[in-house]
Amino acid sequence: MTVTTAVPAPETALSVRQILALERVVAGEPEVVAGAGQLDRPVRWVHVAEAADVGVMLSGGEMVLTTGVLLAGDVRIQTEYIRSLDRAEAAAVVLGLGRAFPAPPESMRRAAERCGMPMVVLHRPFPFAELTEEVQSRLVRRKFAAVSLSEAVRTALTGLITTGAPLQRLLDEIAGHSACPVILTNLAHRVLATAGERSAVDDVLRDWERIARQAGGNEGDGWIRADIGGRGEQWGRLVLCGYRGDIETGRLLADRGAEALVLHRMLGGTVAAWEEQSAQSLLTDLVSGVVPARQLLPRARAAGLPVNRRTFVPLVVRDGDAPQLGRILRLLGLSGLVAELADGYTAVLLSFARDQDADALAAHFAARLCTGGRPVVAAAAPRTAWDDVPAGVSEALHVAEAVADTPADQDLPMLVRLRDVRLRGLVRLLRDDPHVQSFAERELDGLLCGGGDGDPDLLPVLRTYLATGRNKSRTAQLHHVSRPALYRRLEAIEARLGVDLDDFEQAASLHIALLAHDAQRG
Repeated sequence: MTVTTAVPAPETALSVRQILALERVVAGEPEVVAGAGQLDRPVRWVHVAEAADVGVMLSGGEMVLTTGVLLAGDVRIQTEYIRSLDRAEAAAVVLGLGRAFPAPPESMRRAAERCGMPMVVLHRPFPFAELTEEVQSRLVRRKFAAVSLSEAVRTALTGLITTGAPLQRLLDEIAGHSACPVILTNLAHRVLATAGERSAVDDVLRDWERIARQAGGNEGDGWIRADIGGRGEQWGRLVLCGYRGDIETGRLLADRGAEALVLHRMLGGTVAAWEEQSAQSLLTDLVSGVVPARQLLPRARAAGLPVNRRTFVPLVVRDGDAPQLGRILRLLGLSGLVAELADGYTAVLLSFARDQDADALAAHFAARLCTGGRPVVAAAAPRTAWDDVPAGVSEALHVAEAVADTPADQDLPMLVRLRDVRLRGLVRLLRDDPHVQSFAERELDGLLCGGGDGDPDLLPVLRTYLATGRNKSRTAQLHHVSRPALYRRLEAIEARLGVDLDDFEQAASLHIALLAHDAQRG
């Protein structure tokens, strides 16, 4: 496993505040006379200009240095000068006092304040060339560092994609570089995947419904969003949540991440597959119990599952197709999550309003699923508390596994519950208990040891005989033997086990032991 070490991201620009804190600028005794609330504006470049129409020469983000020699004596020109800088989206204006203005001109100060333009005056003579040289060199170094970071991130993500890394690994890489929670959503703000420190991610998800719609709207707070899409179609968003570095660097990281996710999708990933992975991760954590259910509640809510004042019905479908189950959910207008579990089982967690008939709607879902086939749909009893959902999913999985051991000719309802698997379900539930294991071994020891001594069918014959309710004719028919041959085998079983198969209690004990033996061996 590759571990990404988070490193401070380079800032691609200096802010007005940072430039004013430089030693050479401090020597000029700077004073902010207007726009003090905008000192965190990024400065893309420093420009020395004395022209009154300097605005037409700018492209935005410049700090303009001037002595004002061409502005003195004309209030209208001074005001228009500030307005032109504002129209050009300049970052700030720095006026050196002494040559044209002994004090800050009031007309320029008022105009700058109205425009929200930082205006700084220098009370001591200052060589502008030294400032431009220092700032430009710093900016160039930062831009080079940003380009290097961009290429490093792109190379790392591309390398992961070409080696077939899953979506989660890509997001972990992005989170490692950004050092903040990373959230992948669809266009409806449903969380598809997350990365970052678990506690920080959970803090974001707790109030996701409210903050999701603000993500990217206030980048000053570190919420940076990059749209994901291609060929004129947008289908997702990547959000850096609470990024602490420079905004431009944050945008760069988000953009590189979005590019990688587009490439990942082009090579086989889909939004639907990402949704399935999100649901699978959530339901797997629910079943495992490694993460307390209460801690998973924000993830479930962010994934689009209604959780407040709801009734939950966990289902497990054997040999179910997750995409098909998801389509049926959407077709029926039901809320739920679908995820593939191990060993060919698919979990479905349905969420209903309290005033809905959860049992009837779950049965309707199962009926729609069974159209064109008869998959096993196991259901747990409805749960009204989220903390009870993990036990419900485990119960449904247990029922599905118990049904797998049910004889093919046994008639089962469309929606199988715990009561339908009866003794077989109880034995499977207790199969890992040492007492049950010891009981099964003890009861069947005469058949399990020695392999049958020339008659390997004794254990299967016993299994069929007990499963058919000790029906000798049916047992002989199923094993394709004559009645006398069957009698000899039953006598051999009784001799080996020291039991009387006509005794109900002894036969029942053997039947339970066989169920436990089979359950323990899958």
